[in-house]
Amino acid sequence: MQVIVDSLQGVTLAGGGPFGKAQLTRAVRFAPRIVGADGGADRLLALGVEPEAVVGDMDSISAGARARLAGRLFPIAEQITTDFDKALRSIKAPFVLGIGFAGARLDHGLAVLNTLVRAPEQRCLVLSPQDVIFLAPLQMRLDLPLGSRFSLFPMAQVTGESEGLRWPLQGLDFAPDQMIGTSNEVSGPVELRFSARKMLVILPIKSLAAALSGLGVV
Repeated sequence: MQVIVDSLQGVTLAGGGPFGKAQLTRAVRFAPRIVGADGGADRLLALGVEPEAVVGDMDSISAGARARLAGRLFPIAEQITTDFDKALRSIKAPFVLGIGFAGARLDHGLAVLNTLVRAPEQRCLVLSPQDVIFLAPLQMRLDLPLGSRFSLFPMAQVTGESEGLRWPLQGLDFAPDQMIGTSNEVSGPVELRFSARKMLVILPIKSLAAALSGLGVV
C-alpha cells in the first residue's frame, strides 16, 4: 500500500456522489485535510475548495479539474477495487470522514460498506445528510441523547452484548440474511461488545462528535 496522504489530523475524503456546502463544512470542522476520490474533485471545486490530492482510476474527473489540479493527481489504474477503496488505503490518518459516498447509487453505497468491513484498520466514518455510519470496534462506549435512534447492521455472522439500548443484543445471532438491528433506541450510556469486527453502527448525523469520541479519535 502506497501512502499518498500522511496526516496527523483527520482527513475529509470526498467522493463523486452528491454533497453540499453544509456537509463539507461539518466534515472539515473535524477533519481539516481534504482529499478527493476521482470525480469528488469536481464536487469540491464546485464548492470553491481544492483538495490536496485526488486518488482513483480517474475515469470520472473532468478535463478542467485535471488541468486545475495537475500535480495533485494520483491515478491507480486497477479496476478490481472502487475509488473509495483506492483512496482510503492511500491515506494514513487518525480517522477519515467520507462524504459523497452515500445515496447516489445503491451499488456504490453497498461497495462502500463492503470496504469499511474489509479495512478495519482504517477508522472511517461515512456521512450522509441524515446519518453517520462506521465499523464498530470490538468494544466501545457512546454517550448519546436518550431516545436517540441507534441502528446496527451485520456484514457477517456476529454476536454482541449491550447496555443502554432499549432492546439488548444479548442472545441474538446477527447476520445479513438473518437477524439485523435497525431502529433500536438509546436508553442510557451505550456500551457495546462484539465477537468480531463485522457490525456497522448507524447513528443520526448530529451524533458525529459522539461517534468520534466513542472511537477514541477526538
